[in-house]
Amino acid sequence: MTQVTATKPSRKPNNSRFSSGPTAKRPGWSVEALKDACLGRSHRSKDGKAKLQQVLELTREILKIPADYRIGITAASDTGAVEMALWNLLGTRPVDVFAWEAFGKDWVSDVMEELKVPNTRIFSAKYGELPDLKQANPKHDIVFAWNGTTSGVCVPNADWIADNREGLAICDATSAIFAMPVPWAKLDIVTYSWQKALGGEGQHGMIVLSPRAIERLQSHTPSWPIPKIYRLTKKGKVAEAVFQGDVINTPSMLCVEDVIDAMKWVKQVGGAQVIVDRTRANFKLIADWVERLPWIEFLARDAASRSSTSVCLSFCDPEFLALNEEGRAAFAKRVAALLEKEGAALDVASYRDAPPGLRFWVGGTVEKADVEALLPWVEWAFATAKAELRVAA
Repeated sequence: MTQVTATKPSRKPNNSRFSSGPTAKRPGWSVEALKDACLGRSHRSKDGKAKLQQVLELTREILKIPADYRIGITAASDTGAVEMALWNLLGTRPVDVFAWEAFGKDWVSDVMEELKVPNTRIFSAKYGELPDLKQANPKHDIVFAWNGTTSGVCVPNADWIADNREGLAICDATSAIFAMPVPWAKLDIVTYSWQKALGGEGQHGMIVLSPRAIERLQSHTPSWPIPKIYRLTKKGKVAEAVFQGDVINTPSMLCVEDVIDAMKWVKQVGGAQVIVDRTRANFKLIADWVERLPWIEFLARDAASRSSTSVCLSFCDPEFLALNEEGRAAFAKRVAALLEKEGAALDVASYRDAPPGLRFWVGGTVEKADVEALLPWVEWAFATAKAELRVAA
């Protein structure tokens, strides 16, 4: 039986926001950062459009996106960006969809139940595992999330995507981009939202299209209707204005200013690689901590596929494992509630469909010192919840 004792820590994180979306704002952020927002103006005005173009320019510069890839701003966060890609580009080839957590299952539903693409193959895995990526057929379109935000499982690399593929590689990268390297040559469509690794505000998404994706847009007319908010073509041609800051629907210029501020901060600290390195350093703190404790483990058993951003942890203490499903869920929620009550960590309960546990976002906007301060609090909260469990028994 695991004996767990913990003294209540005295030091708390300066920023206790470890939510996996929206995530922590960049260090030093204040509302003053938004003072130059183009408010009360049309987003189609000269000044408004300049702000939107600045988002596109900073995105290309920081992420080193190839010059022949198009970048657009979409509505409805990453979900809108992914569905824009699916509705516009699928239908000419069989599709392989890889899913191992909640959002990947959403894309399965879209392809199978909404679009009903013929010859679709589904490769799925339970929480904590990856499906067999080697099953990807180079002749098929493939759809996958680079990082499973709700499972803490990511693809280890893009080696499984063929260089000479005939199909398109459609990647939901929302909790990976700006935190993990992106192999642009392997990906034809990349989507994400500002509210993840950048700590931006919600409701806006981004879509990046390779020349192969643009060629598909120009040569393929889907058999299904496409809502206006998703349309990337006009009269059979690519709607180039979408990739020049002329968004399909009205954006929040306050959110636009916020993401500009976030990307300026990325440049200021040294660029995207620095943010990747900050993320890895934060993750290593947790990995080393988990290694020395017998009562907690990663939901992702394979170290090669563990997410460095949305870190999902499970309890492996014998008394916890002896509980029924309802008891385990209640215990995990109690640990998260204790952390929130003390102001040590906010919004860290596992995703509602995931196995009971904790989930911490430790991307580049999170300070290493805050992760260091967090971990003793997790030990205290676990010990406290376990003591309560014994009393109740």
